[in-house]
Amino acid sequence: MCCILSVWTGCSTLQAQPSLEVGTIWRVSSQESVSLESVEADILEADVVFIGEEHYTPSHIEAAITILDMLRKHQRHPALAMEMLSWDGQAGLDRYIKMPDMSVTQFLEESRWKENWGGDFPDYQPLVSYARTHHLPLLALNPPRSLVRLVATKGLTDALKDPGFSSWSLGKETTEDQEYESLIFEQITACHPELPDHVYRRIFEASIIRDEGMATVIRSYLGKRPGAQHPLVSYTGGGHIQFGVPVPKRVKRTHPAAKTVTIYLVAWDPSKKEEVLHEIQEGIADYVWLTPLGPRGLQPRCG
Repeated sequence: MCCILSVWTGCSTLQAQPSLEVGTIWRVSSQESVSLESVEADILEADVVFIGEEHYTPSHIEAAITILDMLRKHQRHPALAMEMLSWDGQAGLDRYIKMPDMSVTQFLEESRWKENWGGDFPDYQPLVSYARTHHLPLLALNPPRSLVRLVATKGLTDALKDPGFSSWSLGKETTEDQEYESLIFEQITACHPELPDHVYRRIFEASIIRDEGMATVIRSYLGKRPGAQHPLVSYTGGGHIQFGVPVPKRVKRTHPAAKTVTIYLVAWDPSKKEEVLHEIQEGIADYVWLTPLGPRGLQPRCG
């Protein structure tokens, strides 16, 4: 299930126009290009590093591995959480990490890859294999697709009556968030024009379930981890971290003191210049990192 990313038009002039090219990392707070070494201090101090990718882009997998390497080099012991993996496959993930003789085929079956994410596993295999090789805890972030579809079909009120949601407790702070609603509705309507209002609402409520579900996994990890030397690296589509709202803000709701850093990965093409300049100025993330395009070329802005 692809995430909905921002659709921007136009661009205001930045105080210092960045040189946009592959390899550029832009620190949004100071509006300056920085080296990866300059980002390191923020990464090493973080309780959660939120990485936002464009799906099926090898350079974004490589960026995530670079960050994990950085943490391990400095005696951090990171866990890795991935949007591409779902809760009903967590037992299979645990077995795959612990059992070196478990095959990829068995892993895909036990993790319920096809039932949930469904895309080509080889695109994400290097990141999963990294966790396995280095014995990192690997966490499934996404609620099962069946629950998300139930919300999209029936609406949140009726869906919550399903036994599959029995362990959920959604409060008003979860569903009544004007900042989140304005951001997501703008994107839904831009990507899916002229749908009935009730359909827009159900798509929005399905978005709530995914983002709240992912935040729940992260909050649970922060509550149980051995200590600050055990940060979490969260790897999701960029739409789930934009402006710190969808997932990061939900984590902060119960862990306000948690130190977080958001890194928004962009597979660079010159045609994206105006869009990226606008995202930088508007504060899309703490850092914007431009990487090479993947073999699929430019990604669609709606999915």
